[in-house]
Amino acid sequence: MKYFYTYVLKSLKDMNYYVGYTSNIVNRINNHNKGKVYSTKNRIPFELVYWEGCLNQQDATAREKYLKTAWGKRYIKTRIKNYLTG
Repeated sequence: MKYFYTYVLKSLKDMNYYVGYTSNIVNRINNHNKGKVYSTKNRIPFELVYWEGCLNQQDATAREKYLKTAWGKRYIKTRIKNYLTG
């Protein structure tokens, strides 16, 4: 069975977040950190701060869209609150 992942990266350069989805999370994060992703190449390095697994691509893309909304951003900040405060 193939899984899809929705993930949140934190840029250690500008401290902002990037939300995306992929079927290979390890490879995708490596590509972000190597500057191979056009939309993030000027913001490297990144660290993975949150991810969710989905059973199909449609659910992963829907979750990605939600996490990019104001409510989704609030959800992420609440979800990783302990991580952010140390």
